Amino acid sequence: MTKVVIIGSGIVGSSIAYELSNYPQFDIILIDANNPATGSTGAALGVFMGIISRKKRGRGWRLRESSLRRYITLIPELEKLTGISIPSNNDGIVKLLFSSEEMGIYEKLAQARSRKGYELNIWQPQVLKDYCPEVDTSSVAGAVYSPNDKQINPTILNKALVKGASLRGVQCLFGEKVEKIASINNRQDCREIHLKTKTLSADWVILATALGTSDLIKSLGSNFTVNPVLGQALLIQHKNWKHKVDFNPVINGNDIHLVPIQNNEFWLGATVEFPTEETLLMPDEALLIKLHQKAISFLPSLENASIIMSWTGKRPRPEGKPSPVIEKLGDYSNIILATGHYRNGILLAPATAESVIEMILQ
Repeated sequence: MTKVVIIGSGIVGSSIAYELSNYPQFDIILIDANNPATGSTGAALGVFMGIISRKKRGRGWRLRESSLRRYITLIPELEKLTGISIPSNNDGIVKLLFSSEEMGIYEKLAQARSRKGYELNIWQPQVLKDYCPEVDTSSVAGAVYSPNDKQINPTILNKALVKGASLRGVQCLFGEKVEKIASINNRQDCREIHLKTKTLSADWVILATALGTSDLIKSLGSNFTVNPVLGQALLIQHKNWKHKVDFNPVINGNDIHLVPIQNNEFWLGATVEFPTEETLLMPDEALLIKLHQKAISFLPSLENASIIMSWTGKRPRPEGKPSPVIEKLGDYSNIILATGHYRNGILLAPATAESVIEMILQ
């Protein structure tokens, strides 16, 4: 059997492990120094900006479309296999538009999506008010509504993928840190994964290591870097939130998400904070306050909502390469990078798994 070692058990690594377990010719090990969903996956709101994304062609659109198609079957498949209920919001995404220029851009996008069989609805302010009564329509030109996009709980999804993979024969090693990937054949082949207590043999090595990628591959002569980008969000409770019966979508405005969850609670986020030598990625409280104020400008009643907690997390952004990075590492014949998904790890995980499997099978 072909031995595949996947390093990193976040949403990307667990997706690869689960999808690869469909192929009986592979002996798969999923390994991580930490538990699943404790890294970059835990720093995600789980919002799928797929159909509503302005990408219309090229790799970025192909990855989104492939993932959205797979998610339609993946969620019920996982729930049936594992018995885990995966919370999701299937009411779609409402994106607020603040100018006539934006309205025109999304009208053209809606036409392009329609030709592909996808639905985007352009709402004038009065229609928007009917569907989303909390929005201050005096501050917007209208909205675009995507019923095909959604939001999902990334932590529970991650755990379901790991359990599903395990049930289908994937060996999961958590709490095991990879100390070295050993190369042979003049640095073009890697066959050994050195842990603290043992050594694993491998025909393929998949690095779904997000922010751990850079340090892990230094010994292999690579200077590829994945940088952390910090994000902050608020968990709020709004007991008097008004919405249409059986319709409570994610609302996006000025790159801010308001994500309904349960018990009249919402995630409000997230900031985008780049590292500098001075800040060392310490959360900037002023940016979180600014995010809250910007959200209140188009959702005024948020001013009266209770703040339950604030949250911070780091997202992996590749340096010098488009996100995500799905390719072989340098000249190595059997090491595949599946990393640097930045703000789209949850959305693009199924398509990443598909791409990695294609590379292995070829």
